Amino acid sequence: MDQPEVVLGVGGGIAAYKACELLRRFTESGHAVRVVPTASALRFVGAATWAALSGAPVATEVWDDVDEVPHVRIGKRADLVVIAPATADVLARAAGGRADDLLTNVLLTARCPVVFAPAMHTEMWEHPATQENVATLRRRGAVVIEPAEGRLTGADTGKGRLPDPEAIFQICRRVLARGPGAVAPDLAGRHVVISAGGTREPLDPVRFLGNRSSGKQGYALARTAVARGARVTLVAANAALPDPAGADLVRVTTASELREAVLKAAADADAVVMAAAVADFRPAARAESKIKKVPGRDPDPIALVRNPDILAELSSAKTPGRVVVGFAAETDDVLANGRAKLAAKGCDLLVVNQVGEDRAFGAEENEAVLLAADGGETPVPHGPKEALADEIWDAVARLLRGASAGA
Repeated sequence: MDQPEVVLGVGGGIAAYKACELLRRFTESGHAVRVVPTASALRFVGAATWAALSGAPVATEVWDDVDEVPHVRIGKRADLVVIAPATADVLARAAGGRADDLLTNVLLTARCPVVFAPAMHTEMWEHPATQENVATLRRRGAVVIEPAEGRLTGADTGKGRLPDPEAIFQICRRVLARGPGAVAPDLAGRHVVISAGGTREPLDPVRFLGNRSSGKQGYALARTAVARGARVTLVAANAALPDPAGADLVRVTTASELREAVLKAAADADAVVMAAAVADFRPAARAESKIKKVPGRDPDPIALVRNPDILAELSSAKTPGRVVVGFAAETDDVLANGRAKLAAKGCDLLVVNQVGEDRAFGAEENEAVLLAADGGETPVPHGPKEALADEIWDAVARLLRGASAGA
């Protein structure tokens, strides 16, 4: 099988040095990479570095190797073009259809998926001109990853930081996995809300009632949704995982906090996927100090009360056209319990899987059955959690298209 051909465009920002790590991720995973830096990018990282890391000549000028027509050939042969960092200037020139250097020529000739990873100061990212350029690129089918928040140049902090190269690579890997026919992201223009992880209900200042959920399935849903062009809000409960690039992350602890965050984010959402393992019960009372052992006496029973049923609440208050997806973690009678839960909750889709020690929770792989409100059943065989995530988004995208067609 031929190596997938990736064009790595590098804009002229201080974050250009981080693109070296992204390049290494591609080459070590078997991709053939052609680096196309802008003239400004070469002020930060020289052509010799790019050539050494990629193992290929660096293309910098339209006028180099004119007989090979590089401004057309490079873009036409690519399986993916990723721009990292994508500066405000690169975004503006790409949105305007400019062709004043090799990189912008490549963007005009490419017929493959294109991913932009912006990096700039917060004020530049938030400027209406930049936001209009981003909206234009997304409308044309490009994946523009939301920048991260954190330390910028100098003493400044805010939104505009280049996401971690590993996170960018994972998004690009998912874009490539969808194949050459999937150029237009099918969730572009959609806002999706995902819950992940496991809630913790405090018993005293040091103890809590919790579960084994790691959040890996919810984070996989976030990564795949970003790769498919969605604006993603991830509500994460106690997940010790790297922040997924391009998602707005909201951290919570308890079921009550998760409910508040999800309902707030869902106000303008096209789809809500409740992948978090939400505690059904919480202690009726929280001890203000650590509960001590008393010699010769058994501990007092712990009284529990019900937590709000967030999935049922979302389903009952669902706005027209919004898709609500639930998860059912079962230990036995998996499908029977799943069908009963689907009927009781009233959601559009229910992802049913069998859980237990060393199964689903904390694992890198998963298997499930997607139950639909119309009676459909879609088995998803054992495989990476991102594969299950894509199956879920396939089903969500079909429902959203159907809702739009019937509007």
